[in-house]
Amino acid sequence: MRSRVLALLGAGLLLTAAVVVPATPAAAAPTFKVPFPCGQSWSGQTRTNHSPQNAVDFNRTDDQGDPVVASAAGTVDVVTDLGGTSYGKYVRINHGGGYTTYYAHLNSFNTAVGRSVGYGTVIGYVGTTGGSTGPHLHYEQRLNGSAVQVRFNGALALYWGTKTYTSDNGCPGGGAGSGTVNTAGDPLTVRSGPGTGYASVGTVADGAGVTIGCQTTGTTVTGTYGTSNIWDRIGTGRFIADAYVLTGYDGFIPGVPRC
Repeated sequence: MRSRVLALLGAGLLLTAAVVVPATPAAAAPTFKVPFPCGQSWSGQTRTNHSPQNAVDFNRTDDQGDPVVASAAGTVDVVTDLGGTSYGKYVRINHGGGYTTYYAHLNSFNTAVGRSVGYGTVIGYVGTTGGSTGPHLHYEQRLNGSAVQVRFNGALALYWGTKTYTSDNGCPGGGAGSGTVNTAGDPLTVRSGPGTGYASVGTVADGAGVTIGCQTTGTTVTGTYGTSNIWDRIGTGRFIADAYVLTGYDGFIPGVPRC
């Protein structure tokens, strides 16, 4: 009898060990755009001996003092000056989901820690501070602290070499919107569809910036910004209630498509 009990217990342990816990869905990357005002063309260079290797250096003629803009919605969490070494004057923006962007060698700042920014928001000006040998913008996209290969509008930048990039950042009707989550402290639930009846697929932290690819109607929700049936898609199969998102508009965002 004892051997049968042990055998059953062993089988139970094997069954328990075979249970697989579903992985938490990865946060969708923001729709990053070229970090310069709408319509400007810049030469972007990547090279294998760059530090970090996946960064892009941007140049154009007489670019000292030209404005640099946020490449996606987010919250500024670093504005600092390292002096004559490394990045010199640089800004970091936290876009939520582990994504950050770096803007280095700036001549001067036009932002402060804690500010919410969106497409086209000027955060500083091109310079040659830190370990720079001439005016340019050193730009990085990072995920969980590690520099990743840069993408603009979802398309991979040229690795390795030099390419001209034309910005649609902040252009009227540019096809994407931005906002900042405001829940007064609690994380905002992300749903697989536009409504509270859809499955939860993660959360977005209070204060996080989000890129809104399209908007649609769904369950009516009462939140920080009133009562609304608008839902914002922030990634494939990822929706949040617009009632908790500061977009600068009361209703649908002009220029952002309907899902």
